[in-house]
Amino acid sequence: MTARPAPADGLAATYARCTGAAGGRWHSYLTVFGETVLDADPDAVVVAASVQKVAIAAAALAAVDRRELALTDTVELTAELVAGGTGTLHLQAAFGDRLTVAHLVVALVNGSDNTAVRLLGRLLPGPRINDFLAAQGFRHTRVQPLPADERRFFLGTTTARETHELLRRLATGALLSPAGTDTVLRAMRWAQPGYCDGVRRYLSSAQRRRAAVKHGADEDRRHEVGIVFDLDGAPAATFAFLADGLSDPDDYGGTHPAVRAHAALGRALLDAVGG
Repeated sequence: MTARPAPADGLAATYARCTGAAGGRWHSYLTVFGETVLDADPDAVVVAASVQKVAIAAAALAAVDRRELALTDTVELTAELVAGGTGTLHLQAAFGDRLTVAHLVVALVNGSDNTAVRLLGRLLPGPRINDFLAAQGFRHTRVQPLPADERRFFLGTTTARETHELLRRLATGALLSPAGTDTVLRAMRWAQPGYCDGVRRYLSSAQRRRAAVKHGADEDRRHEVGIVFDLDGAPAATFAFLADGLSDPDDYGGTHPAVRAHAALGRALLDAVGG
């Protein structure tokens, strides 16, 4: 009788099969129950796309922990700060709302709102976000401040290893206060609404709540990162799947080959930690 493979072996095989079928260049790091399962070009510096919004939210909540910001601080949503693409704030018929830091963090992490990035920059400039990331020991995870206006910044770069480490510290409470940790993880775990095309696709509603995820898609990039919790609610797996050089750059849906790979990996991850 053939011995059943260990979960790590099964995950590595699933990863090789799915990413091979998807094509492109993959840069990934995965741990399960604290053990490294995947270590695939994790130090390549890549365009982070929207997965970097977790780092931005963490920087904002760290500023709250230091009492440099308050969750109730507000910024006005004006027409010139509206950005298209992902999110919902740009869909409003009129602007002028005053939005809190608490609102913007949820919009960043759960709705991946591009306008929320611009609004948060009015309260927490890009250089301060980068100072936080540098203080955490991250060398390559950075936003890109605009020289003409330091309160405006673009999403920048990261690596799979650094994103994994940021998530690991978040999951273990080593990055933020308990309140800040809970704020980010609740937003990442909330699936209604929330991103469900990737890792969560083949999970039930209850299982989806065990996956804290953030995706990023831009041109030839399809990234997904997150944490999977076991049946007792403890963080069991932390993953960073970053992919670029992919085909079908105009397909941002669940039919994209890389997103299908994420879906298969999500099912395998949950099964490995106790589905």
